[in-house]
Amino acid sequence: MFNPNADEVGAVVSLFTGGGFFVALAAGPMGDWLGRRPAIMVGAIIFCVGGALQAAGQSLSFFYAGRAIGGLGVGILVMIVPMYQAEIAHPSIRGRVTGLQQLMLGIGAVFSTWTVYGTNLHYYTSKQWRIPLGIQIIPAGILALMILLFPESPRWLIDHGKEEEGLKTLAKLHANGNESDPWVQAEYLQIQSAIAQEHELEAKGYRELFTDRSSFRRLFLLFIVTNWCYQVSFSFTCGSLSWIIPAEVFDTKTRSKGISIGVMTSFAFNTMIGQVTAPAIENIGWRYFLLFVICNFTNAVFFWAFMPETKLLPLEEMNVLFSSTSWFVPGTSQKRTGDLDARVEEAKWQKEDLAVGEAETVY
Repeated sequence: MFNPNADEVGAVVSLFTGGGFFVALAAGPMGDWLGRRPAIMVGAIIFCVGGALQAAGQSLSFFYAGRAIGGLGVGILVMIVPMYQAEIAHPSIRGRVTGLQQLMLGIGAVFSTWTVYGTNLHYYTSKQWRIPLGIQIIPAGILALMILLFPESPRWLIDHGKEEEGLKTLAKLHANGNESDPWVQAEYLQIQSAIAQEHELEAKGYRELFTDRSSFRRLFLLFIVTNWCYQVSFSFTCGSLSWIIPAEVFDTKTRSKGISIGVMTSFAFNTMIGQVTAPAIENIGWRYFLLFVICNFTNAVFFWAFMPETKLLPLEEMNVLFSSTSWFVPGTSQKRTGDLDARVEEAKWQKEDLAVGEAETVY
């Protein structure tokens, strides 16, 4: 219908990721100010608007606008969603929960590919592309509604002075609502302690990411991770890690800012790749893909040499991990500090002492 040339095809792709790039910087403060759930709803609604503009497009300019607006929504979602997942998940399943974002992206890619195949097979009008672009609105609309049924991040609640609500949320998430559960009490106290320390250090803005040694190190690692992750085997390796690592390695006060910078970096390179791919394939053909072969190899070396293991570590222990670990950690895994375990044991002893005291009072 529009008969775009190679440069215009590149623009269609890059405008989407470009929209994500520009909104990612604002998505972090939005998540801190509004809360994780409202920010996710805003992102989903914006994406619905962009999807509607694309599906109803009457000209290439109209289509460009829809792609850019849709990119704004995705930029918010891919920044806030993994952070929300990491903040509500138990440490034992956090990696799997955060990695679900990549799984859903893969499922969406497969579904959209077959949808486009089907519409191209059965339609010979603009329905070939209007139907697939219209269908993308459905899951975004479901997300905007369903997020209302989910709890707010307990770490966000505690950080904003809603300690009682934060404790209740932790109990619902990890102990079937039992607020006196030792693990819940220990995690609650650890979160309180970590946030209080962050407030004392005034780790509130983007500047902290560049001035604090441990935060800068994590930001440096994040730049490299996001530069390379999209070029690697997405579904089972770096695709998932590109969401898991940024959501895990920052503390509560800098998490949203750090993730937003990581998402911006990723979208910047995705925008560049989207713009140059079509002309590059036209001019140099298969040689263009050698770039990704090189990145695959260097990415493996990077993870082996510089990325410490974060598996099973509570989010509040990441500061200790990145502050005490050397830059070069070839193939090593880090031990837990044991702070949360000690708090759990202390909470158990307190609960047992309370039970004994109540029994003695009865008798």
